[in-house]
Amino acid sequence: MRVHFIAIGGSAMHNLAIALHQKGAEVTGSDDAIFEPSKSRLAKYNLLPKSIGWNAENITSNIDAVILGMHAKADNPELLEAQQKGIQIFSYPEYLYEQSKLKSRVVIGGSHGKTTITSMILHVLHYYSKEVDYMVGAQLEGFETMVHLTEENDFMVLEGDEYLSSPIDRRPKFHLYQPNIALLSGIAWDHINVFTTFKDYVKQFELFISQITPGGILIYNEEDPVVKQLAEATTNTIRKIPYCTPEYSVEDGETLIETNEGALPLEIFGAHNLNNLAGAKWVCQNMGIDEDEFYEAISSFKGASKRLEKIAETPTAIAYKDFAHSPSKVTATTKAVKNQFPNRHLLACLELHTYSSLNSEFITQYKGALDAADTAIVFYSPEALAIKKMAPISVEEIKSAFGKTDLKLFTNPTEFKNFLLSQKMKDQILLLMSSGNYGGLDFDEVKALF
Repeated sequence: MRVHFIAIGGSAMHNLAIALHQKGAEVTGSDDAIFEPSKSRLAKYNLLPKSIGWNAENITSNIDAVILGMHAKADNPELLEAQQKGIQIFSYPEYLYEQSKLKSRVVIGGSHGKTTITSMILHVLHYYSKEVDYMVGAQLEGFETMVHLTEENDFMVLEGDEYLSSPIDRRPKFHLYQPNIALLSGIAWDHINVFTTFKDYVKQFELFISQITPGGILIYNEEDPVVKQLAEATTNTIRKIPYCTPEYSVEDGETLIETNEGALPLEIFGAHNLNNLAGAKWVCQNMGIDEDEFYEAISSFKGASKRLEKIAETPTAIAYKDFAHSPSKVTATTKAVKNQFPNRHLLACLELHTYSSLNSEFITQYKGALDAADTAIVFYSPEALAIKKMAPISVEEIKSAFGKTDLKLFTNPTEFKNFLLSQKMKDQILLLMSSGNYGGLDFDEVKALF
């Protein structure tokens, strides 16, 4: 089997390329830019393209399939050549379905929490040496790649993203998986450049539920009113299992969850993460792991990469890095950290980096998102707006949107960096939330403060 990747350097794409290489396929690829860690990881497996850029001559008639990444454009010369030659073209999710169509597919969907829930499930299965195929959106401790494919495993666990599949396939990725077991964690409007109304966005999750295999299972967060309404309204012939946040307590900075065997200390914290844990438990139970076994394994789960990831600590201060960027994620993450450390000063920094977060109409969704912080910082780059060809957004608009009068705002990366490095990290929690890097912030310099 010979497979060519157009845009092989992407986070998801290079992991799939490695997984197929490990499975025995002959893999080639191209991209117009490849950054770390993709570059080193592709080089390790001798999959790094010999030159950067697109070249129609890369598409030869002996290629069995082309996998097209979202980074490529519809007029990509390699894509056009593959179309002309009649080579089968797959989007990333289409190919994952092709690899798993004879397996039991477990798909984790939702606007938030899906990477963490998928990671929890894989952690528990790994703890008991239960082998499954998988695709997850973060690097996990104990796992070499974010994608793993075999012929023999019975299950495939998939993180179900609602974003578009490819430049020529405008369907949300999770519409292609047809799950046997599905989980829906929550719905909060996102990707407004594609789903211009909340109603349109919600419709994608309604369709996701309708595509669960008849006789399959939907595990859903009943604390989310939109999720609850969709789950109860579906006419699909499936079994429905609701879940909610379990009882827990916080003692001396440690979270303990109530179980049938008593209070169990956890490595993770935050109501949103405990809600995620409840959903993951039900998925694992339907994959053959009983409740007591789940709790034994989950107690050692430390979280997925960039999800409340502890990057530095002293006896009196801690720094966390988190991927949170949408309003619901920012709210949940900030509250979780403050609730875990109520007696420490919380310095919460948020970078507005995505298309949605920099939209002057959508930004009002952030109202109250940083209220739990003692000091709240917002950073955004006017250059990012220009690159995305978006209208400028003023400092006044941002302050008004967050509804926090003492909000501090930075638009210059150097000024933001100097502010951070001037802080005295004592009796303080630093929370850095972004899907970017604050205009080039060196996190090692931040770690040196501790």
